[in-house]
Amino acid sequence: MEDRGRVHPAEVALLASVFVVAACGLVYELAAGALASYLLGDSVLQFSTIIGTYLFAMGVGSWLSRFVERQLVAQFLRIELLVGLVGGLMPAALFMAHATLPAAATGAFRALLYGMVLLVGTLVGLEIPLVMRILKRQFQQRYGLKDLVSQVLTFDYLGALVVAVAFPLLLVPHLGLIRTGVFFGLLNAGVAVWALWLFRGELRAFRAHAAACAAVVAVLRAALLGAQRLTTWAEDHFYGGDIVLRETSPYQRIVVTRSPAGTRLFLNGNLQFHSRDEYRYHEALVHPAMLAHGAPRRVLVLGGGDGMAVREVLKHASVESVTLVELDPQMTRLFTDHPLLRELNGASLANPKLQVVNADAFGWLDTQREMFDVIVIDFPDPSNFSLGKLYTTSFYQRVDQHLAAGGFAVVQTTSPLVARRSFWTVVSTLEAVGLTATPYHAHVPSFGEWGFVLAGRRPVRPAASLPAFPSGLRFITRAGLPALFDFPPDMARVPTEANRLTNQSLVHVFEEEWGKVRE
Repeated sequence: MEDRGRVHPAEVALLASVFVVAACGLVYELAAGALASYLLGDSVLQFSTIIGTYLFAMGVGSWLSRFVERQLVAQFLRIELLVGLVGGLMPAALFMAHATLPAAATGAFRALLYGMVLLVGTLVGLEIPLVMRILKRQFQQRYGLKDLVSQVLTFDYLGALVVAVAFPLLLVPHLGLIRTGVFFGLLNAGVAVWALWLFRGELRAFRAHAAACAAVVAVLRAALLGAQRLTTWAEDHFYGGDIVLRETSPYQRIVVTRSPAGTRLFLNGNLQFHSRDEYRYHEALVHPAMLAHGAPRRVLVLGGGDGMAVREVLKHASVESVTLVELDPQMTRLFTDHPLLRELNGASLANPKLQVVNADAFGWLDTQREMFDVIVIDFPDPSNFSLGKLYTTSFYQRVDQHLAAGGFAVVQTTSPLVARRSFWTVVSTLEAVGLTATPYHAHVPSFGEWGFVLAGRRPVRPAASLPAFPSGLRFITRAGLPALFDFPPDMARVPTEANRLTNQSLVHVFEEEWGKVRE
């Protein structure tokens, strides 16, 4: 009979295994969700569907555990090895598949993604019921059902908590997704080795189990050592050209490539600019608003951590101060310190007129009282709800509260040709908060026809009365400016509703319109 007051080493080992098992299971779930949002867009949709699929699969695994009746330790050991192998290598396999599958094969990639999530989730669902049954069998005098469930679930939830905090703050920024997956795969394999040693006296085919443990550990160790090489290969295959910089921040994967054609910046696989024509985009984004004001002194730039918009703002002699609000400090650091990137933005982020604030623009506006003559809004497209909130009436009301008398805001608003309804939804949203919206567009070869919206409390002045243009512009001219405000029939206004924080309709419209292009 077990001593109810004495803690047995095997009991501690099994409860510690629950902690590790929970941590590993959540890592695989988070890694799959992060990969899906990186590679497929719309982070809320991808995380929701991945988590739902994973939890469903865990339920299936828990149900299947009732059919495991014999050799519980051996079955648990095999499951741990399978979870470690499949879950640990899942990020690497998905990266490789995304890099090698044709761009049109999104369906095949989704099938692989959800197939692996279902498999890993089912295996993880088998783990905890088996641990509980092993604990009950080994220490039946110590545990009643109430105590057993309490102990196991406590360690299960603790493991999930630790990983939930560490995943975005420590694991992904320092290890990357591939090495994070492999590292936790090794932890699962370690639990299997632990079980092998703890129950060595009762395991049949001990040598076979030991050989399986050694093989899985060897494969995962090789994967860990080759993770950086695999990441490099996958990104080289996906991006083309020579990658001169690759970093992972808590917010995104940053990749910069350089070729004879120029330098390109990618965030989470999406092109942000090409040096051969970025001047067209940034001149069109900044100068119409600056010229419409006439003599702006205080300028706010939201987003645009690459410093390109700031570079254009600083070409106006009237500017006394610029505030740049960029969520990701790694972006502003790279574009301040890296020689190639600093050259592209003309060292604008080191200008004494500039103040850099690394914060979420939505919340930051709520904490400020300063008024600005021009507000330049240079966020990525509203491809998910986190970005979509920055295109809502709630956000534009905050922008309006910081516009000085006679001030103008300008918003980059995706392509009015490819995503026509998305573009005019932004116009409707700005009008819904009482601003006068003046849409315009420009052709940027790397992106095609691209749209912008000027917004203020007064109409834009005719080009003839605009002040002198700043020197050094390569695209915007006094004669050419009026043409930007002319919309041909295929980009003309269509009926749309305002995008509100409570519905985020723009995200759905944007995904529908750009999804047709990807297909």
